[in-house]
Amino acid sequence: MSERLRTRISVELVPRNAESICAEVAAVAEHLPDVDTINVPDLMKFDLRSWDACALARSHPRPPGRAAYRAVPHIRSTDLDPASALPMVAALDAAGIDEVLVVAGDAPTDFSRRTYDVDAVAAVQRLRRDLPHVQVYAGLDPYRQSLVREIEYAERKLEAGAVGFFTQPFFDTALMAAWAALLPQGVPVWWGATTVTSPGSLTYWRQRNRVAFPSGFEPSLDWHRDFARQAVAFAREQGQHIYLMPVRASVRDYLEGIV
Repeated sequence: MSERLRTRISVELVPRNAESICAEVAAVAEHLPDVDTINVPDLMKFDLRSWDACALARSHPRPPGRAAYRAVPHIRSTDLDPASALPMVAALDAAGIDEVLVVAGDAPTDFSRRTYDVDAVAAVQRLRRDLPHVQVYAGLDPYRQSLVREIEYAERKLEAGAVGFFTQPFFDTALMAAWAALLPQGVPVWWGATTVTSPGSLTYWRQRNRVAFPSGFEPSLDWHRDFARQAVAFAREQGQHIYLMPVRASVRDYLEGIV
């Protein structure tokens, strides 16, 4: 089997509401034929939970001969009450979802929302114990701390039962290659790319996510479309996967003709 056939391509969609998810999945189905997976973050400002949005994506019809979309909901570790049952079990089983991504999640800005002192490693362990039929991915962030600390953190997630990683979005294939050389061989990686096309979002990524953008970076859709092509090619060369996250751009404007 070729590298191209082994590589899965996902689009990350924001779960604003059921209507928006259905409309964006329809656009993916119509215009982005190489996409086979949808991944969805779990965002505190929206009522639609990631696993319910993924169930909607799974149910969307695709052209004849194409299987239903695979779907990967994000699960925030700090939302998991150690004293209560996992809230997403029924939805995952009903929709046939067998992959999830564990993330720590941002601190809540609404302090009426209850969170718990559960880190990503503990969340991976619990999900692997309570949902043994589900593959659990973990996050990999090349920006938040030193390289050595992030590698050690990644190794602890693997020891806890994670099968692989979803990275924070990259903006430089040279940095992607450097990280690829450091990660264990054979561990699935979903490399990420996104769009940063406004001064405000550029500041956010620099200050909040601590990203150092490469020389030649431009906050334009053309630059990001070109980088998406490079990132998809990199994932295919590595025999790995890629997810693409449009922000302030439609999935069609960002990715049509690329995937």
